[in-house]
Amino acid sequence: MKANITKMQTQDIVIMMREWSELTQVQFANHVGKSYSTISKVETGERNLYLHTFLEWCRLNNIDITIEKKK
Repeated sequence: MKANITKMQTQDIVIMMREWSELTQVQFANHVGKSYSTISKVETGERNLYLHTFLEWCRLNNIDITIEKKK
């Protein structure tokens, strides 16, 4: 799967990541070592992520991030 996330909100990216992993919020929380409350708050935009946390979640879920400079 592939997605252009340039104009997406953080919470939408996390939801997509979780859905690609085919996990519920509870399962995803356990998988990444966070509480259900944390995942819920991230997905509703009540809480932001540090970049290193986001990248770790990607690694744990076999999701690669590519950055491309426009010409």
